Amino acid sequence: MTEHLSGRRPTRTDPTPDTAHQQLLANQRDALLRAARASVRPEGGFWWLGEHGAPDPRQPLHTWIACRMTHVFALAHLQQTPDTADVVDHGVATLRSTLRDAQYGGWFSAVELGGEPVTDRKSAYEHAFVLLAASSAARAGRPGADQLLAEAIAVVGERFWDENAGRTRESWSRDFSELEPYRGANSSMHMVEAFLAVGEVTGDRRWAQRALAICEHLVHGVAARHDWRLPEHFTADWEPQLDYNLDQPADPFRPYGSTVGHWLEWARLLLHLETALVAPPHWLLEDARALFTAAVTRGWSVDGADGFVYTLDWSDRPVVRSRMHWVLAEAIGAAATLWRRTGDHYYEHWYQTFWDYAVRHLIDPKTGEWHHELDELNQPANRVWHGRPDVYHGYQAVLLSQAPIKPSLAGLYDPMGTDQVEVNR
Repeated sequence: MTEHLSGRRPTRTDPTPDTAHQQLLANQRDALLRAARASVRPEGGFWWLGEHGAPDPRQPLHTWIACRMTHVFALAHLQQTPDTADVVDHGVATLRSTLRDAQYGGWFSAVELGGEPVTDRKSAYEHAFVLLAASSAARAGRPGADQLLAEAIAVVGERFWDENAGRTRESWSRDFSELEPYRGANSSMHMVEAFLAVGEVTGDRRWAQRALAICEHLVHGVAARHDWRLPEHFTADWEPQLDYNLDQPADPFRPYGSTVGHWLEWARLLLHLETALVAPPHWLLEDARALFTAAVTRGWSVDGADGFVYTLDWSDRPVVRSRMHWVLAEAIGAAATLWRRTGDHYYEHWYQTFWDYAVRHLIDPKTGEWHHELDELNQPANRVWHGRPDVYHGYQAVLLSQAPIKPSLAGLYDPMGTDQVEVNR
């Protein structure tokens, strides 16, 4: 029987990886953490890393990068990885000082190296990641994390969560006086991830109910009505704007069309949400299956080459054909989670396929790091992104390949280092 490059055999009946695949995952975990360490800026914050893993001083200090790095190192610390506590503490300190608006509260999207905010807007996207990072750091018991989490909960609850509508607000002016007349599925999705983490670390079940409200609206409602082609952009009244950014189709955060990688990410989050609810609705699993099938049917090799295209139009034609590393990482996580949840070998097949693709095309054989973008011929590119600023998606793909389903990844580990939830190593 031929082995896949990922070390998996196609007749496994158990989602527990075999030895060769275990080694791949261990190597990936080490390589991603090694890459992430290079992002630490001693003066405060985290650098955007260039294509060869060196800091890019042309970039400001981005809040989403600081949060993701803090989250990743909190997970590593919870796994008892040596020399990670100081990086978590560095991240918490950065979020409580450099990136926080001391005048009006909340967090800037990014600040220049001198400390001035890059933009006047405060966005749900970044605030979702502040919640996530604070939750993971609090779970890890790091100093200042509880205070950071309490402030993030207060700001998100007051400014970005609409309790009456059960939906997320998108962005405000710096002083929270002007609300942007736009709503987005991307920030809402990351709020679901953050809400599940907050609920697990605080024990407050309201957060899972809020996550359910978002999913019921955007997935069980909007995505289902569009045959699982989830619109990304909405008016203030949550009417889909299908032609949004038609003239800027490769926007890295608000691209035109539907983003296949988000279908996969939503599919996984539905299953995490299922574990957080006392009486989860049956449609969570059904919708997760539907989103995954739509993604691999419409987005994989759709233009004749392996890999997922970045975006599709509303007739399933590729718009931006770049292959983004985060899409493949989310595909791995979704396939692993669905396989673990259902035992269906359909997901095992795709899990193997995705890791094989990662080994062939995305993972740099010299460093073990991931190219962040490939072109339509699966060659390294920088049309949408430049450099390698983010290890969050890849690191989570490694953990999701090994771990049981919980509301959040931080919830897999006992903060005292005892009675760890079993993770295959």
